[in-house]
Amino acid sequence: MITKVGGFFHSAGLLVDKFERVSIALILALMTVVTFVNVVLRYVFNDSLIWGLEVTLVLFAWLVLLGISHCIKLFAHIGVDFVLNMINPRWCKVFGVITSIICIAYALLLLKGSWDYWAPFAGLYETTGHWFPTGLDTNTRDRAWYETDQIPMLDFLRFFEPLLNAGEEYEKLPRFIPYIILPLASLLILIRFIQGGLMVLNGKVKTLIVSHEGEDSKTVSSPIKGD
Repeated sequence: MITKVGGFFHSAGLLVDKFERVSIALILALMTVVTFVNVVLRYVFNDSLIWGLEVTLVLFAWLVLLGISHCIKLFAHIGVDFVLNMINPRWCKVFGVITSIICIAYALLLLKGSWDYWAPFAGLYETTGHWFPTGLDTNTRDRAWYETDQIPMLDFLRFFEPLLNAGEEYEKLPRFIPYIILPLASLLILIRFIQGGLMVLNGKVKTLIVSHEGEDSKTVSSPIKGD
């Protein structure tokens, strides 16, 4: 059973890895282009992209959240491991499994919270329940008409207008589009924690973190295959 589950999350991890790598590369490229163009416009032509700063901020937020998931895959997050270094090595796996369960529980709570925040902006329902979803809250206040401050609406996305904005045109990009990274990144983090937890359970790794000591992490390699 564990082998089948591990195989599923291994395959999912490969897809997630490709998505993260491509997305991070594109985001870095877009941030560089937008910032460069804005600098040239400002200092050469005394002009600017009025939406440039907001786009860069949104892209940076996407980069950070996707980077969290990707660093879990690389086992690159810094942590405190002095307890593991003090106990009998036979207990390391037990502590590693407990840590993985806590991380997975945290990721589930993060996914619920991020969905509940994003859903109203997409014209969807929040979940009920304080800790875990127990249903959908049909009294959720619709915030699908909320727009970004400066980012212009893209014409190829106007099919959302009759679906979410009662046929009214969006003057600016609706907020649900940049905010979608919240539940998306939370889902990726959950997948990575489950994948890492299974590796701890199978004895392939001792912990989900890289050692806090610099000499132990000069070269960060990925125990999770899919490079």
